[in-house]
Formats: sequence, structure tokens, C-alpha cells
Amino acid sequence: MSVEVAPLDQKIIDTLSGISTATLTTVLLKKGLRNVWMRGTKPLKPGQPRLVGRAFTLRFVPAREDLATPASWSNPISTRSAIEAMPEGVIVVADAMGSTDAGIFGDILCARMAKKNVAGLVTDGVVRDGAGVIGTGLPVWCQGNAAPPSVAALTFINWQEPVGCGGVAVFPNDVVVVDDDGAVLIPQAILEEITALAAEQEAQESWIMGEVEKGASLPGLYPPNAENKARYEASRKK
Repeated sequence: MSVEVAPLDQKIIDTLSGISTATLTTVLLKKGLRNVWMRGTKPLKPGQPRLVGRAFTLRFVPAREDLATPASWSNPISTRSAIEAMPEGVIVVADAMGSTDAGIFGDILCARMAKKNVAGLVTDGVVRDGAGVIGTGLPVWCQGNAAPPSVAALTFINWQEPVGCGGVAVFPNDVVVVDDDGAVLIPQAILEEITALAAEQEAQESWIMGEVEKGASLPGLYPPNAENKARYEASRKK
């Protein structure tokens, strides 16, 4: 059974939209989560916006000739049906097992996703019709392009179930943040805590950068010692 997509608080979206994936990985590391950055998720087009959204998961397995056929695209369980189930605002996370032999989606499927106001697509695989995909306006993070269709290397299994993308376990309704550095996962259970900690980390690092630009040396500043923490807190009060 597919998992319903939970609404995402606009305040969470607004806050995380101002926080880099680099900062998020640092905050998550401090909470003991090391494996949150999805390997191979690079922006298809430079300068794509930072995005925040619930994970809507897709799962592929290796192609099997009796299942991975063009006819399968008309099945009830297909990438086409999965796209029609996507609500607006989600970030699609497609587990392609890191395969670069076939594009999971091309321009027509991405155009439909854009029309449905899907926020973006993240995969550890590749897309086809690269120029056409860029032309749809759908932000995509992937390993690049390949001409063959998905069934040349992959069999689509289902949507909205746990997947592994870029070596990271992704569950439906986890939150994904993507920017020029790639895609980072925030587990749903600690979303509010991580958002608050990341906002504070970003503010502190902005202050530290200001001190560096003034000529301050790094020892005792980054990370800040007690004296510099006190200076930072005083600056916040101002």
C-alpha cells in the first residue's frame, strides 16, 4: 500500500531553504547520522534552486527480460502510474541502484512531473533526453545522461516504499534538501529538531565568516571557544 504524503509546514520549508546541505550534514553528524548525503546526486543544470520537500520514493531493480519491456509502461504498477500519484511539492527520490546504463525518465515524463508541480527529481541513476529534460524546467539531480530507456537496464517495482538512493536509506515522508552540493536526507522523526539546530548553526557560521573577513585567525574561532561563543551570543542580542 502506498504511503500518504504528509503536509510539510511552510515554516520548515522557509527555514531549510536558507540552509546549505553542507551545514545540514554537519548538524546531522553531531546527532550521530553520518550516512545522509546521497552519492551521485549532482545537479543536471548548474544554478538550480535549493529545494526542500517530502520524499516521494520510486524503486527500480535490475532488468529482467520478461518484466522490463516497453509493454510494461502500460501496467498499473509503472513509472507512468507513479507520476500520476505524485502530489505537488514532493521531491521524487528514485532508487536506480546507481545504474548509468539507462535513463529512468526522459523529457515527456519529466514534463508531466513539472505540470503536476513536483518540486524536483533526485536519483542515483541517470536521465535520457538530457536537453529536453532541462527544457521542461523540472530541477533534476542525477549522475548524468544515457540514451537507452529504463527497461534496457531496470525494472520498475513500486512507489512510496523504503528505498536506497546513493547509499542512503530513504523512507516516504522523510525530508530531502538539495542544492549545488547534492541531496541530503533528514529523517522525519527528527525534522523539527534538525531544522532548529541547522538554523542556529547557519547563523553562527555566518558570524564566524564575518570575523574571518575582518582578519580573525581560526583557532578558537572555528569552532568557537567560550570567549568567542560569548561574543557571538552578544552579537545575536544586538
